[in-house]
Amino acid sequence: MTSISILHKTVYTYDRSVFLSPHQLRLKPTAHSSAKIESYSLQIQPDNNVTHWQQDVFGNFIARVDFDGPMESMALTVRINALLTPYDPFNVRIDDYAQSFPFKYPSTLQQDLLSYLEVTDQGPTLTGFIAQLDLSASDILGFLVLLNNRIYTCITYLKREQQGVWTSEQTLEYGSGSCRDSAWLLVQVTRHLGLASRFVSGYLVQSNENGLPVSVDLHAWAEVFIPGAGWIGLDTTSGLFTSEGHIPLAATPRPQDAAPVTGTTSPCVATICYETKVWRADGRINSVD
Repeated sequence: MTSISILHKTVYTYDRSVFLSPHQLRLKPTAHSSAKIESYSLQIQPDNNVTHWQQDVFGNFIARVDFDGPMESMALTVRINALLTPYDPFNVRIDDYAQSFPFKYPSTLQQDLLSYLEVTDQGPTLTGFIAQLDLSASDILGFLVLLNNRIYTCITYLKREQQGVWTSEQTLEYGSGSCRDSAWLLVQVTRHLGLASRFVSGYLVQSNENGLPVSVDLHAWAEVFIPGAGWIGLDTTSGLFTSEGHIPLAATPRPQDAAPVTGTTSPCVATICYETKVWRADGRINSVD
């Protein structure tokens, strides 16, 4: 087990005084996070705002922030203390009927999972990618390992600053994409194959061989629902199953519903400054500015 602290600060600076619409912040770890959240705080500046905590229909925590009056900047500061406990993603009890791929969800469960089975991406490149997969009967976890690795090897990681998520067709045609692009590709491929899946945004804490956390950043991955095991996390950027370092902030059927910050301003030019820090209980700090 490793006890860590995270500091995540984002500052928006505007070239004039602006009015902000109500903002929604998805910056609090979800209830299904494997990390034990020992303390959490969210500070918003300037303080001429009212914050209400809510839960959306998917169970994610959302801070709705209503601002009063004009401002020239906005700063969001998240502080988290968490306990990371390593776990074996393969040590799960899968229901008998779902142990081999392909399988079908029972009708009632299928109904419950409809929003996570919605196929929105179509196209010849995506169709061709799916056609090349080995869909013969196999162990379900083994199948997910191979599928995740296939996307990892086909899609080169690209640090993309532009907002939004590419379609599966775009990601496959470019042969590259950000973590959110490849995660959405995996979501759409699994849905084409009849597996319920969702898009996840969160923090990724990476540690060295000595267990010292060396970096933390916002990240995206996918989760597939396997009866008995629940939601299984797959990180297409590494080609591996998710680990204790993946701390989810929002899990939704669609990427736009998992955005860390949503809201608008009156017309302006905005500059964003982003900072993250992570340190262990002994106080050794590593940061990315």
